[in-house]
Amino acid sequence: MQIELKELQAKADELIAKIEEVAQPDESGEDSLASQLKAELEVVNSKIAAFEEVLENYEIVSENTSSNIVQIGSKVKVKIANSSERIFNLVGEFEADPTVNKISSQSPLGVALMGKKLNDEFEVEAPVGKLTYKIVSIA
Repeated sequence: MQIELKELQAKADELIAKIEEVAQPDESGEDSLASQLKAELEVVNSKIAAFEEVLENYEIVSENTSSNIVQIGSKVKVKIANSSERIFNLVGEFEADPTVNKISSQSPLGVALMGKKLNDEFEVEAPVGKLTYKIVSIA
């Protein structure tokens, strides 16, 4: 995360240099490229702020102390609507990667899973409608 922060800060510096380079106003008052670069800089700066906040307030989660309750770090096997089973790893929002079943504790499913116990059933609103989940195992 610190490497990504440094890369974002370098990108912000590059964007500032480009903005200064192209900041020659035309008849309308501002060059469209400069406006585009400023918008991109705003996005980069907001990402930098988010990363800095996480790095200032992070908490290291040690090995799962209890496999009775779903929490960040849990590996949860669920049965979906009495049919298929899936295994999810519950992680922090910056570690999330749905392609490898790492779901954020801040996602709708992650929020619903937090604090649940073995055999608990719950519903989550999905694009296809409400889905019913049942916790089959927690590790």
